[in-house]
Amino acid sequence: MKTHVLTATALILQVISAVAQQLKPCDLLFHVSPTANAITEVTPGMIDHVAIVLSPDSVIEATHRGVVVTPIDSMRSEGYFLVGRVRSRIDPRQTLRNARSYMGRSYDFVFLPDNDAIYCSELVQLSYVDKKGRQIFSTVPMSFHDQSGRVTAYWQHFYAERGMRVPEGLPGTNPAELSQRRQVRILGRLRRQ
Repeated sequence: MKTHVLTATALILQVISAVAQQLKPCDLLFHVSPTANAITEVTPGMIDHVAIVLSPDSVIEATHRGVVVTPIDSMRSEGYFLVGRVRSRIDPRQTLRNARSYMGRSYDFVFLPDNDAIYCSELVQLSYVDKKGRQIFSTVPMSFHDQSGRVTAYWQHFYAERGMRVPEGLPGTNPAELSQRRQVRILGRLRRQ
């Protein structure tokens, strides 16, 4: 009996992994960090980045370099990526056109909703639209606090150095929360060749 359960589990994992290899434009790649960091300490789970699949070989993403196209095989190597597929009826052409329109924008290191810079999950939130041009993903109140409800020392210091208040509660997004939305189905782990 144990052998059958193990065999069935292995088969299910292979199917999930195979599905994840069939990347489609507009799929999402969620980076799962192997260690905690400033982002994962204030969001659910260990997901700290998201990118939009353009083709089986490339993504568009907002990184410290700004909004850029990146070959998938040159993306971060520590941790792993989960493949998410948007369940809602999106307009894939317009979604990718929207994402490309942000190319060259600088990275939003301060995560504010009302500036010209863009952070990773903000790129997703602003880009994905349905056939009527309506955004698929709404914003949520941003969180810079840990499970105790207190803004972490990292974020207090980060914003104090910039002479700013922590934008706790302002409209925004984060990759971990996006991965848990009902509009996103996680297909499995991205295997690298």
